[in-house]
Amino acid sequence: MKLLLLNGHGINMRVDGAKLHIKDGRFSTTEEPEEYVFSPKRIDVDSIVVYGQTGNITLDAIRWLIKHNVQISILNWDGKLLTTMLPPESTNIKTKFAQYHAFENQESRIKIARGFVEAKVDKSTVVLDFLNQRYPTVDFNFSEDIDKLNNINSIRDILGVEGGVASKYWNEFLKVIPEKCDFKSRLNQSGRAIGAGDMVNAMLNYGYALLEAECLRAINSVGLDPHVGFLHEMNPSKNSLAYDLQELFRFLIDLAVLNVIETNGIDKKDFIRTDNYSLRLRPSGAKKLTEEINLWFNKRVRYQDKMLMWNYVILLKARELAYYLTGKRKEIDFLEPQYETKRQDSSDIRKKILSISYSDWKKLGFSKGTLHYMKKNAEADKPFTLNAHVRERLDQWEKLAPYA
Repeated sequence: MKLLLLNGHGINMRVDGAKLHIKDGRFSTTEEPEEYVFSPKRIDVDSIVVYGQTGNITLDAIRWLIKHNVQISILNWDGKLLTTMLPPESTNIKTKFAQYHAFENQESRIKIARGFVEAKVDKSTVVLDFLNQRYPTVDFNFSEDIDKLNNINSIRDILGVEGGVASKYWNEFLKVIPEKCDFKSRLNQSGRAIGAGDMVNAMLNYGYALLEAECLRAINSVGLDPHVGFLHEMNPSKNSLAYDLQELFRFLIDLAVLNVIETNGIDKKDFIRTDNYSLRLRPSGAKKLTEEINLWFNKRVRYQDKMLMWNYVILLKARELAYYLTGKRKEIDFLEPQYETKRQDSSDIRKKILSISYSDWKKLGFSKGTLHYMKKNAEADKPFTLNAHVRERLDQWEKLAPYA
């Protein structure tokens, strides 16, 4: 998957000689905007995200992109999805009828809604486990929520459990965010996501908008109606089914935002405060975050005996739902694929590195300089990675001389 972000002022998309010409917007007086030319049938971009302020796109350009199966998503000033132009949808009307029938059948709707929340709990656990490896103060237990979820039979009660899980999740998430980010909460007193008053919420809003667009693409491809969800209620102009499907994949955005924060990949100069005191990403910040999210969408996970990219898994889960609704599948499992994250910079790994003497390390065949560099990383408050050879030697040292 490849996302192309266009932002700044003066964006232009047009067709000339059957080729698509794209000029990015200008957001710096010192840098010339990027220009792209794509030949027919040779575009390597799946989705174009427009986060710019001014510009033009011709009807020929829209037609060219749609015929080449490229999605065009336009984000609002606050980073939320404003609209999206999708490639032609599936024409299998039976899929939509099956979806409407399942929505009206209380038993079917509850079963599907419960599945979405079960998956949300599972993926929330993935993120918090990942954080706990580096930050031992992160402490959580969703067992009571799971028990409640298994013993309730109304959409309202399922939403209550989902809200409780979200509250616990964001309370733990908050513990690892540096004070300079001024992140206080993701939820307001009503339990709903708040506007972006800080850098973290601005990044999450932006990331979830990109995820929503990708979910809409998948839903459209399999012939489902994006406005009829099972967990989220129908609401004018709301993509309820896309919000449902997002619950399976929000963790990708959360981990992307965490990585940007931990690596100091983004800072205050990448944001701007608006007249109504909301915070939004500048073009420079949007570019950095888009690149990080694109990396996470393209990470691979084992599913159906293959190593698949997460953006393709989104399509597969939408297809599985469509097959379940039309009777082509007997069951639907939103928990799969399982995803595990192991940190190379966990608190245990840091302790190992700091405990190794230079003489012991030399006996394992490494130089003093290598260990010195590792110790500096272990003492610092930043993430780091280790190559397989070094990890192997660390494990070898631990077996010979376990640290206290």
